[in-house]
Amino acid sequence: MTKRRAAPAETKRVNLALQGGGAHGAFTWGVLDRLLEDGRVVVDGISGTSAGAINAAVMVSGLAAGGPEGARAALGAFWRRMSEASAASPLQRSPLDRMTGYLRGDPWSFDRSPSYFFFDVLTRFASPYELNPLNYNPLKDIVAETVDFEAVRAYRDLRLFVSATNVHSGKIRVFPGAELTLDAVMASSCLPQVFHAVEIDGAPYWDGGYMGNPPLFPLLDGSRAADTILVQVNPVERHETPRTAREILNRLNEITFNATLMRELGTIDFVNRQIDAGRLDSNRFGRVLMHCISAEPAVGTLSDSSKLNAEWEFICHLRDAGRAAAGEFLAAHFDDLGRRATFDIAALLR
Repeated sequence: MTKRRAAPAETKRVNLALQGGGAHGAFTWGVLDRLLEDGRVVVDGISGTSAGAINAAVMVSGLAAGGPEGARAALGAFWRRMSEASAASPLQRSPLDRMTGYLRGDPWSFDRSPSYFFFDVLTRFASPYELNPLNYNPLKDIVAETVDFEAVRAYRDLRLFVSATNVHSGKIRVFPGAELTLDAVMASSCLPQVFHAVEIDGAPYWDGGYMGNPPLFPLLDGSRAADTILVQVNPVERHETPRTAREILNRLNEITFNATLMRELGTIDFVNRQIDAGRLDSNRFGRVLMHCISAEPAVGTLSDSSKLNAEWEFICHLRDAGRAAAGEFLAAHFDDLGRRATFDIAALLR
């Protein structure tokens, strides 16, 4: 007979905002796994972009099939399948990467891999329409195998939002869970240097990170939760000036993929300050209590190329880092949920 886990004494309702970041999204897997295991946090809404959107869709599919344990199993199966598929990729760490990585503080990158260097240069001169005319994308098959989209669209215990960028208009499109399809998730994670734009309703879409990584505004409308936890896998700050061409491009990508998030956080901070000063009616405008679980200690020294590394050892390293970070957050701030923010937005924006 299976022993039934006792229900937690106290639960608190939160929203989750899940950033994208390629293989670094395995950190988010770890965070979700720990929150689901703990059971004291009830998710009211999830906003996800790119890898965050995939994690969100897999989690909701698992919840629909088997509750929290089903979600944990689905997330584990997805990342295991991703790692197995990556074994056939020509992008692998070189022997030099493996020997010198730990000395450089970046043991998981492809920066000294000839295949990565060739791929990196090639994508600057040729488009995916030329390099990949059949638009082969193994990720699409894995997501299709892992996610029951019909069950996701029918799931009503939480609100789900996935974002993509309209190529023609440059505007964000947010797909609610009730309308979520495989194409919407693939649009949210479509890197334009690698894959063809994903066409939905006659419009082409690229990665949602360009216009919201992730968007926060869908979570705030009609939410039953005052708290939003940002799971951040894209570093905001760097304390050294990039000097090589690759370092400069990496930093430009980080700034670009954080830009809209920083503006939304600034708006939230402004509204909260207006409420605190009595300039806005607190009965009409509720304070948003922001929190953050950051992957920066785990990924802050890694180069952008490590986002393409799906080796199981690396995936497990990030998962374990995410579980540890979520555990530390729960220990330090569970009592703060519903009472006060623990993410100092003003300090971040200063």
